[in-house]
Amino acid sequence: MNTINVTSAAGLVKNAYSAGKQTPADAQKSFAGMLNHMLHKVNDSQTASNTATENLVIGKTTDLHQVMIAAEKASLTLQTTLEIRNKVIEAYQEVMRTQM
Repeated sequence: MNTINVTSAAGLVKNAYSAGKQTPADAQKSFAGMLNHMLHKVNDSQTASNTATENLVIGKTTDLHQVMIAAEKASLTLQTTLEIRNKVIEAYQEVMRTQM
């Protein structure tokens, strides 16, 4: 069960722009790769939560606490992703307003 690690995301962004070694196109690819990786982690946590819930329903596991923890982790990663998306959209809109 993976969660979004903000520290590693910040490290990836920092590495993408370190010492000006990358062209803007390379930096864009690195940023896109980082976003893709983080979205895969969110999807993995959702899948793990679904699997844990299914296992509880069919009787493969009886540990309700672990199922609830997996569900909460999935919920938190999704909420965090949505908040990040909202902030990015808000920042983009602000940039578009200031350019006019």
